[in-house]
Formats: sequence, C-alpha cells, structure tokens
Amino acid sequence: MFSFPKSHQPDYILIITLSIIIVFGLIILSSASTVIAYQKFNDGYYFLKHQILFGLIPGLIFLFFTLKINYIKWKKFSLPLLIISILFLIAVFIPNIGATYTNAKSWINIAGISFQPSELIKLTLILFLAAWFEKKGEKIKNFSQGILPFLLLLAIISFLIILQPDIGTLLVIIFIALAILFVAKANFLHFLLIILSGIGLFGLLIKIAPYRMARLTVFLNPELDPLGIGYHINQAFLAIGSGGIFGLGLGHSQQKFQYLPEVIGDSIFAIIAEELGFIISVGLIILFLILIFRGFKISQSAPNEFAKFIAVGIVSWFGIQIFVNIAAMVGLVPITGITLPFVSYGGSSLAISLAAAGILINISKYTKI
Repeated sequence: MFSFPKSHQPDYILIITLSIIIVFGLIILSSASTVIAYQKFNDGYYFLKHQILFGLIPGLIFLFFTLKINYIKWKKFSLPLLIISILFLIAVFIPNIGATYTNAKSWINIAGISFQPSELIKLTLILFLAAWFEKKGEKIKNFSQGILPFLLLLAIISFLIILQPDIGTLLVIIFIALAILFVAKANFLHFLLIILSGIGLFGLLIKIAPYRMARLTVFLNPELDPLGIGYHINQAFLAIGSGGIFGLGLGHSQQKFQYLPEVIGDSIFAIIAEELGFIISVGLIILFLILIFRGFKISQSAPNEFAKFIAVGIVSWFGIQIFVNIAAMVGLVPITGITLPFVSYGGSSLAISLAAAGILINISKYTKI
C-alpha cells in the first residue's frame, strides 16, 4: 500500500529565488515595453498591465493551487489533462478559434482572451510521462512496450507543433521528454537512436524551410546580411555591447526604440544587458542557476519515482529555455524565438510556468531529509 511521506517545510531558497526573478522580470518588462506599448496602444504600461492581469495573477492562483495539492494526486489526472492539451493544440487550426501571431498559428482566442496551448502541453506532458514511466518500471527498456508508445505520443505532439509552426517550442518539448526518459533509465542504445533521429528531424526541418537555413547561416556568420536576416542578432550584439559593465541605466535603452526586434519577447535579455549592464546580467544568470540547482536537488531527494520524474521535467523545461534564450542573444546558438522564463512577455507562459513551479515547491515539502 502506498504510504504518503510526512511533509516538512518547502524549499524557501527556491521560493525566494523565484520571487526575485518574477519581480525583476516585471521591472525590466515595464522598461523594455514602454516604446512599443505607447506606439501600439497609446499606453506605455499596456504590456506590463497585461502581463500582470493575464499572466501574474492567474499564475499566482495556479501556483497556490498546485502548491496546496499533494503532487501524487496529479497521477490520476495526468492522462485526461494530456488529452485536453492535445485537443487544444488541434483547436488552433479551427477558424475563428485559432489565432496567428508572428506567422505562427499557435494561439486560441475566445471572447478576446488569448491562450497558447503549447505552453500547457509542456506541463501536462511532464505529468503524464512521470506517471507512465513510473508505472512501466523496467519495461521502459523494452522497445515495443516502452519506447515505441513514447515515440508515437511524441510524434503526435511534434506533428501538431510543426504545423503551427513553432520549432523553438518543439525543441523544448523534445528536450523535456528526453530528460525524463534518460532519468527513467531507458535502454542507452534506444536513447541514442532517438537523439540521432531527433537531430535528423531538425536537420530536415531546417532544410525544407529557407528562413531556418538562413538563421543557421547567419549564426555561423553574423556579419552576413546585417540589414536583412542578420539584423536581429547584430542589433542584439549592439545592445549587449553598449551596456558595458554597469549599463546605460534602467529605462535608457536605445534599442527598444524599434531597432531591436522582439524586445519584450526573446530579445529581452539584450535589453537587460543594455540597460543594467554586465554585472546585473550575470546576477540574473546566477539566480537562474540557483533555481535550476534547487530543482535538481529536489529531484535527487524526491520521495518516489513519480516525484523525481516531475521535478526533472520541470527543471529541464526551465533550464533549456533559459540556456537557449540567453545563448541565442550572445551568439552561442541560432535565434529560435524561445522566450526567457518568468521574464519575457507572455501571459500563458508565465501562468503555466508558475503552476509548474507550484508543483515543484509542493514536491520539495516531501523530499527525503
């Protein structure tokens, strides 16, 4: 019979770190968004207010909800939640329901309220895989009973996201799934074959889409076409470089005046570096590293495999997005459009990320001491 472990105090270091990052994110968003908000809506604080109303407030409600629920209870709801998430992914292609933003049909818009299903699928996939891998146990090493169903599920989700298209989100989802698969101790040969197949898939996606190939070419040669496909990365370099050690000062970014694309999205780290400088930028990275470290520590001390898999999935999700976003801004990886968790603008992203953080904090209450 399952015996639920005795609870103790949650990981307060994780809670404090997350709180600082969220507050910092709102402050930098208020600065980065002023120009574009005033131009589009004649309200310099439009995006900040929208982030609070449709991201932070729902997110805090979700966080307190998931924090209070014993994480083990998500096991029986994991499959229905995943099915609902997949149906939402299909719904983005239904006329008058699906909405397009920056050439990606990845939103649902009902009664003026927008929602991005691909954010929800990250969390529900983690919950389902955690429950499923725990149930499978050693059978996960068997190709037909473990790996094949895993690949079929991942193929369905990948196909729906490729159709949007949102390759950046697909990268995150595949990384999350592989991280949980690795911790579940899948057969190493199977794991290696999946990785090689994934590399081949991304290679094919790059080859069939000229703009993706152009992004890769610019990544290899940033000076190529600085006024065209290379414009984004070169303006990011300019923003980061002009910030120096101490920055130009909060609110004094030059690049947010319609020079740097996506200043409130995937380029927000460049604005941080420009306004607040190298020292504050490194400080933010340290906070993210503490967040990731505490998350992995929770997974190592998890009371059971289900909790361990959830913790690994959530931390891998945050970790890959943080790495790819910052690495893209400094030229270590191609620009993918991946946003910076808890900092970039996006109500769906912030709300679902806070819900996931609540589950992680709840697990921290039951870790082995």
